[in-house]
Amino acid sequence: MVRKLKKKYYRYLPLYIMMIPGLTYLIINNYIPMAGIIIAFKQINYRLGILKSPFIGLKNFKFLFQSSDAFVITRNTISYNLVFLILTPAVAIMVAILLNEIKNKRAKKTYQTIILMPYLISIIVVSYLVYALLASDTGYINNSILEALGKEGISWYSNAKYWPFIIVIVALWKGFGYQTIIYFATIVGIDSTYYEAAAIDGATRGQRILHVTLPALKSTIITLTLLGIGRIFYSDFGLFYQVPLNSGPLMDVTNTIDTYVYRGLLQSNNIGMASAAGVYQSLVGFALVLTANLVVSKISKDDALF
Repeated sequence: MVRKLKKKYYRYLPLYIMMIPGLTYLIINNYIPMAGIIIAFKQINYRLGILKSPFIGLKNFKFLFQSSDAFVITRNTISYNLVFLILTPAVAIMVAILLNEIKNKRAKKTYQTIILMPYLISIIVVSYLVYALLASDTGYINNSILEALGKEGISWYSNAKYWPFIIVIVALWKGFGYQTIIYFATIVGIDSTYYEAAAIDGATRGQRILHVTLPALKSTIITLTLLGIGRIFYSDFGLFYQVPLNSGPLMDVTNTIDTYVYRGLLQSNNIGMASAAGVYQSLVGFALVLTANLVVSKISKDDALF
């Protein structure tokens, strides 16, 4: 028995060695910092340090719930993320299917480059691109589009009514490319014999997509959706703070939990409140993932995460 265990251990030794860098990263970056949860329950005094700072229980959590802005920031965070959860996969799946339907291999690679390379470049400077388009005096939309149509320019950074649509469009631009790569990789891995059998049975291209491609994407869609649900109480700080340029008139439609905590930190410098917000977001996200995964496991056990 011992000899068999040793033989099995040595057989998988190279895999264990390959795991060391990844495990080291996870331990250092994900698990050791979890000890910092204690900050959420303390009034941090930099002179005393974290461990000796006074314990104040749940007072830091009141910062989120007793504020007059609590409803607005919670509504914005959840609403935007729900829209992103629906629209981003829809656009990504559509683009991935279009790429896969291109028969010429050289053309396929060309279109992949045309679609994905600008995406990879633009996400780095997305806030600057948005400002270049929307700036009141020098923006492309005001100077080149609205002016050519004989219409007056719009003060984009002072009109909140436009920003729910702007935020969604920018989020789609930032997110669809990454998911397109994942969905496209899944589609490429589908056994071609399924398509051949469907074609022999007389299925049209649309029917092959509907009855072969989309069912094969089900597990990937569920996995990405579950991961997205886990971050439904988080928001992209750059998207909601840097893209609107922290404009006061836009607060009602761009203020989320993350940006609210950041602004609170600028005013009070209380890292305990920021830590409390992080704990709250993590616990709610964890509960949502467990709930969603339980629902999925009841419907289709094979597609659940665990």
